[in-house]
Amino acid sequence: MMTRTDDSQAAASAAARRPARLPGPVLAALYLGICLLPLALALLGTPTPTDPWERAAAGLGLVAVVAMAVQFVTSGRFDVVSRHLGIDKIMAFHKIAAWWVLVAVALHPLLYVLPTWIETPALGRERFEVYLTAPHYRSGVVAWAAFALLLITSLLREWLPWRYEVWRATHLPLGIVAVVSGLHHALGAGRFSAAAPLPPLWLAAGGAVAAAVAALYGWRWLKLHLRPWRLVSATRVADRMWQLHVEPDPRTPPLVYRAGQFVWLTVGRRRFPLFDHPFSLSDSPRDRGVKLIIKEVGDFTRTVGTLAPGTPVGLDGPYGEFTLEATEADAVVLVAGGVGIAPIIGLLRDMVARGERRPVRLAYAAGNPANFACLDEIEAARAHLDLRVLLLSETSTADWSGEVGLLDHDRLRALLDGLDPTRAIALMCGPGGMVTAVSDALLDIGMPMDRVIYERFDYAGGASRQDRRHTRRFLAIGGALAAGVAAFALVNY
Repeated sequence: MMTRTDDSQAAASAAARRPARLPGPVLAALYLGICLLPLALALLGTPTPTDPWERAAAGLGLVAVVAMAVQFVTSGRFDVVSRHLGIDKIMAFHKIAAWWVLVAVALHPLLYVLPTWIETPALGRERFEVYLTAPHYRSGVVAWAAFALLLITSLLREWLPWRYEVWRATHLPLGIVAVVSGLHHALGAGRFSAAAPLPPLWLAAGGAVAAAVAALYGWRWLKLHLRPWRLVSATRVADRMWQLHVEPDPRTPPLVYRAGQFVWLTVGRRRFPLFDHPFSLSDSPRDRGVKLIIKEVGDFTRTVGTLAPGTPVGLDGPYGEFTLEATEADAVVLVAGGVGIAPIIGLLRDMVARGERRPVRLAYAAGNPANFACLDEIEAARAHLDLRVLLLSETSTADWSGEVGLLDHDRLRALLDGLDPTRAIALMCGPGGMVTAVSDALLDIGMPMDRVIYERFDYAGGASRQDRRHTRRFLAIGGALAAGVAAFALVNY
């Protein structure tokens, strides 16, 4: 077993290998700088049109085109972004940014005709019809329609009679069509593009999108086939829950990851990134191979229990910041809900392997007792860790003698009894409703917000106070973009 000194040295070594984090304000400034760059370049050219409404319309179009291109980077699996933000923050920002892009795209033609519409409605309608029907503006209309359809199908994905893979197969081409059409519109019809050094920017944006798509669906496809893995076993660990054990082929290097991270998994000989799915790693990096705990809840996952040993597997990763290494907390609080045990058991296994000396508290909630996984292993961990466990079932059965109900304030206080919540760190994974409620409860009992880290596997159940703080910050970025467009519209007016 490792000593406290060994543990500290290992944490320091992990911190040294870990890429430096960029502060949130720096990332926000980079995003704003990139999106507002076309406005700055446009000011270097002839200041036309001079009407502030038309300048605002043009500014919205300029920002929208770049912001659409940036969406490919923020939604992709690039370390430059993903190593600084957890998956929840990345997806939240991607969704919010899509809304302000849609607003900019929708207002872009409307502001051009607004002054005319106010003075002469008939003439305004006629001018708007020209924007929608004239061949000169057709690529702009295509970009508008593609992006609107992309956002609508994303919002309705849970209700559409499509498989997840079908939705992803439409999401990518719609995004490409929107960006390519928007760039064509900016180059061919943009009122500032011909008079300012903007064409190189549009070409650079198109090149960046092409590079992102090539990296996601070209290079990563090649790696999935050059570095294959094989399924060793698929073991049932709870009701409709399976643990997959996969190991690399002799030609495949081992996966270097931190406990709690996740990978994108694709199965079979036709391994392609478009058909992969994200799953948390459920093992310690010190063990050979990789384990993943997966629940049967969708089109792909309902077949995992039928996979035969030897099935080819592709792993893309690791990703995510749901990790514990190099933290300065005095105690660790782990919270799992249902299949959210997947990354939590990985963290627990790693703490046992490392000889963690800090107090560890585990709250594990499930819909019914049959949904609990790895209970024998959790019990065995008590012999190696200062571990206290709360098992909580929402419903009771005849053979269940544990606690029944929800993970509320009182239960959390009892679990953390004897610990200073301001010096502890909590890592939580589970369904959206549980995550938001327990996150707020941890704040109520004194845990600092920056020490409550969570991932969820759905977005039901509203928003936590932490979610709302992130949303306000993301909306502030949108407000800064709007202010930049407004300033652009009023320059020299």
